[in-house]
Amino acid sequence: MQLTNRINFNNLQGDIFGGVTAAVIALPMALAFGVASGAGASAGLWGAVLVGFFASLFGGTPTLISEPTGPMTVVMTAVIANLTATNPENGLAMAFTVVMMAGIFQIILGSLRLGRYVTLMPYTVISGFMSGIGIILIILQTAPFLGQSSPKGGVLGTLGSLPELLTSINPGETGLAVLTVAILWFTPSKVKRFVPPQLIALVAGTIIALLIFPDMESIRRIGEIPMGFPQIQIPMFSPEQLQKMFVDAAVLGMLGCIDALLTSMVADSLTRTEHNSNKELIGQGLGNLFSGMFGGLPGAGATMGTVVNIQTGGRTALSGLSRALILFVVVMGAGSLTEVIPMAVLAGIALKVGIDIIDWSFLKRAHQISWKGALIMYAVIVLTVFVDLIAAVGIGVFVANILTIDRLSQLRSQNVKAVTDADDVVELNAEEKQLLEEADGKVLLFHLSGPMIFGVAKAINREHNAIHHCDAIVLDLSDVPHMGVTSSLAIENAIIEAIDKGREVFLVGATGQIKRRFEKMGILARIDSQNLLVDRTTALRQAVAIVKHERLSDSLAAGSATASSAATVNETF
Repeated sequence: MQLTNRINFNNLQGDIFGGVTAAVIALPMALAFGVASGAGASAGLWGAVLVGFFASLFGGTPTLISEPTGPMTVVMTAVIANLTATNPENGLAMAFTVVMMAGIFQIILGSLRLGRYVTLMPYTVISGFMSGIGIILIILQTAPFLGQSSPKGGVLGTLGSLPELLTSINPGETGLAVLTVAILWFTPSKVKRFVPPQLIALVAGTIIALLIFPDMESIRRIGEIPMGFPQIQIPMFSPEQLQKMFVDAAVLGMLGCIDALLTSMVADSLTRTEHNSNKELIGQGLGNLFSGMFGGLPGAGATMGTVVNIQTGGRTALSGLSRALILFVVVMGAGSLTEVIPMAVLAGIALKVGIDIIDWSFLKRAHQISWKGALIMYAVIVLTVFVDLIAAVGIGVFVANILTIDRLSQLRSQNVKAVTDADDVVELNAEEKQLLEEADGKVLLFHLSGPMIFGVAKAINREHNAIHHCDAIVLDLSDVPHMGVTSSLAIENAIIEAIDKGREVFLVGATGQIKRRFEKMGILARIDSQNLLVDRTTALRQAVAIVKHERLSDSLAAGSATASSAATVNETF
């Protein structure tokens, strides 16, 4: 694997312009997310710088822009609130330790080459989870939007304090927040092509606040951001909170992986390229590791920044690196300029992000597509907002997969067929049809096709139990590319029972993975070697020949018995 991302100067102008545009968009978002998280505006800026730089340098998606995102900020807000509540003195340092742990978690996933499995989740779960995150972000911004400090207790605390918040509205700050949302919502598309609406809202809101509220103490403002390098955060753990920190790190890391790789897929569709998911996870992990080390927020691939970067000419990792460099210069030398920015403006920006995160398109038509999928999505939303993020994803994925497996099992079960005559259930050639007719129901063709997952074992047992009057069984696996363990055991039971009842068993098409599994299970050893075949017609010929031979033997035996009885009668008389 190549260590760093592909960087060249063939598209220098486009990459720099893309990086500058992405930096302009990132600045107000980073400030808003920093303040919303409780870690401060500087944490948002350093997260944008460090995550963006290392993810661009070491990631696997050249055009991806990485920075603090709405979902990551929501989780980080809960982490900071919980840890500072239990340990006010060291809670913030422990929260940054969680960010570092999340980065290490991502690096491990990428190193183990598990990137392609991260996004293998049903869309109903992803949609419900993201919509739930959006609702949480909106609820958490309610108090700042109304011009007040956020109450303790997160979502439930805010909802419980809503009557008090509504009766104590700060008209000045609420007006600025409403103005901010209006600018973001109604900025014409023609203007958006040249100036990001977030920057317009930030500048306009700040200027209006200075004109209407010249007194710095009249409304809440960010305050001056410390310039220069941040202090390195020494990893800090609390024995009482260690398990909780590991869980939070896993949630942050997994959410960052999903967020980044989904955005990488968007970048692929726009640039007609293909990202390296494992390399991207390593780059994201390094970004979050260093961001936590220097007191920055966790981040992931940002869809808005990535799309704007591509649309304005960015094609290599140089665009992401130039964006990080521009933000670095801002953090190092322009911290005093943020002092007058109203908190309400940032609350309006964050609230609009929450509205945009909600999957409105799927919410409107989920019930039309699948009522089961809609129920799963709504359940994930409720669990995400009111219970727990891990519980929401875990339960959602479990239920969705169970329903999917049940449906697949029903479809696969239709491909488990036992026939004794030449009907149309199984496609047979002319000779095979004739052979089954000659067998007169004494030869059973047990035909399986498609992957035999564990849910199909019930159908195998059902068809096997229906076998009563036959002398030979032809088990045809020619059209089976994969045989699961549970289905293999069901096949083994059918073979053992047939042999115990004196039936001749022929196995057709057991090759590759299926043959190796059957060998390890000892199934092949139970069947005569001459009955292990690769051609179904040949197996039917042999089976019919055996049945005819047994019939002839039975006829001869019956004839001998009749002659013997006649002789006995003659002797008597």
